[in-house]
Amino acid sequence: MRVATEPIRPNRLRGGDQIRVIAPASSLAIINEEQRQIAESNLSAMGLVVTFGEHVEECDRFDSTTISSRVDDLHAAFADTSVKAILSVIGGYNANQLLPYLDWDLIAANPKIFCGYSDITVLSNAIWSKTGLITYSGPHFSTFGMRHHLEQTAAWFRETMFDTEPVGVAPAGTWSDDPWFQDQDNRDIRHNDGYWIMARGDAGTDVGGTLLGGNLCTLNLLQGTQYMPLLDGSILFVEDDFESHPSTFDRDLTSLIQQPGFDGVRGLLIGRFQTETGMDRSTLQAILASKRELDGLPIVANVDFGHTDPVLTIPVGGRGRIQIGDKHATLMLGL
Repeated sequence: MRVATEPIRPNRLRGGDQIRVIAPASSLAIINEEQRQIAESNLSAMGLVVTFGEHVEECDRFDSTTISSRVDDLHAAFADTSVKAILSVIGGYNANQLLPYLDWDLIAANPKIFCGYSDITVLSNAIWSKTGLITYSGPHFSTFGMRHHLEQTAAWFRETMFDTEPVGVAPAGTWSDDPWFQDQDNRDIRHNDGYWIMARGDAGTDVGGTLLGGNLCTLNLLQGTQYMPLLDGSILFVEDDFESHPSTFDRDLTSLIQQPGFDGVRGLLIGRFQTETGMDRSTLQAILASKRELDGLPIVANVDFGHTDPVLTIPVGGRGRIQIGDKHATLMLGL
């Protein structure tokens, strides 16, 4: 693991910058042509020039491709000085296969934006752990293939990637958990009841720390490896998808709590659960209340990140702040 130093901050994006799409987990081949065209159009509307890795279309029985092809595309994107940001195609199940083969010196010597979520969590946190480069948990290329109701996701992405000020995040007015990629025009848009303040903390309601996390079960794949980030001094943010029911989330959270340095965690953010998980506020409260290690920790749930929409862009290794009042919570995200 790297010696603690100042974080490496990638340059913000500007109009005309090139963004490279790579497939470190699942292949671009699983994304239909219409969704690809919409995604390119939405990114182009931000002034970005979209290019693709050489191997993004390769696809095997696992909807992915060889480790060498995926590593080559990641290395090529970092080494290419004309590329200013790297965006994953989509998540999957196998991005951790790449970790032993990555050239950490190459990545550290060519700092740039790296963004994705879900299975990409292992890469974002490992890059931070091994190099100190701030990465991003945020929308995939495939996310930008949404024809309707992309506005909030795109706004948070622009604020984080283009602007220089920290981003103050309020709850989105609406959210969705529908298979929009199957039917772009018939959407199930729901009212958002805002953040759930699960605990205010004994040490005050204004805490700051290093943002670490992403998909919980994927982050836990790093446990016991050289790629697991140091948790001390962090604000952890975790979420999981439809496969994580309350009992699964409970044991995965317990596993994270048992990691070295958790006693130095300063706050916990929990992303919105997909409907299929069966998680509700009272069940989550019971899970959290069962863990004495969380006593005194500020905890805010139902935050707009994870496998529902809209999707926040959160800097992994960047600074975050949680402020909790009597009836509301305010989040600040920045480098």
